[in-house]
Amino acid sequence: MKKIIVLTDFSEQSGFALKAAADLAKKHKVELLVVHMLELNQAMISSPDGIYIEQTVFLVKLAEKNLKEFLDKPFLKGLTVTPVIKHYKVFSELDAIAEEHNADLIVMGSNGAKGLEEVLIGSNAEKVVRNSKTPVLVIKGEVDEFKIDRFVFACDFNDDNLPAFQKAREFSELVNAKMDLVFINTPNDEFLSNRDAYQKINKFLTKANSGQQVEIYNDYSVEQGILNYGNTILADAIAMPTHGRKGLSHLFNGSIGEDVVNHSRIPVITFKI
Repeated sequence: MKKIIVLTDFSEQSGFALKAAADLAKKHKVELLVVHMLELNQAMISSPDGIYIEQTVFLVKLAEKNLKEFLDKPFLKGLTVTPVIKHYKVFSELDAIAEEHNADLIVMGSNGAKGLEEVLIGSNAEKVVRNSKTPVLVIKGEVDEFKIDRFVFACDFNDDNLPAFQKAREFSELVNAKMDLVFINTPNDEFLSNRDAYQKINKFLTKANSGQQVEIYNDYSVEQGILNYGNTILADAIAMPTHGRKGLSHLFNGSIGEDVVNHSRIPVITFKI
């Protein structure tokens, strides 16, 4: 691991994310890129109107001041920290930053979204997870010393999850953590007997060239099963693939990965399929 991107809006949650990223940076000796996205629009930036130009300059200067104050933290002492300010709040732009700087991970904080807000708007974390090809670590609260010694990787063990599984395996090696694999079995049309489930899992692991053991965990829903299993084994984090659905597909089909990000009490790591 060489570089970690931390997304901040100067909120308490993004402060928790910065602290967690700093703990990882100290342990793995990596650089932090702290990114703040301004909510400007193209009209303001390109307009010849003097008022818009003054407003843009003011907002950029204010963001620089706030970011400097935000980074004045004792736990950042001794770390290499690079501040980055982007003019637009376009979450897909984070991937461009990650590619440009060869970043291995995006870290951000979230307190989730609920009710109609979750259905119609979603949280910022959901939007980053939906757009990012780079693994995203979502921090859900304050932790005295953040570490990942053990995390759960949950998926349905279909072939389209193979790339995400490989990324999760690489991530476990990067942070030197144990990765527990789990298949959530639910009482619906997709219910599998243990025999059928293990046949499916073994086929997947053969293609992945992995001999790792997989736990079959029964629950009423995939989301609840993942959360409950993570609590059962006292995992430090939950990892899972996400399809990154958008538009009507996202509205009607949703994403279990994004739901877990919203509702989990422990950190969640997502890997884009």
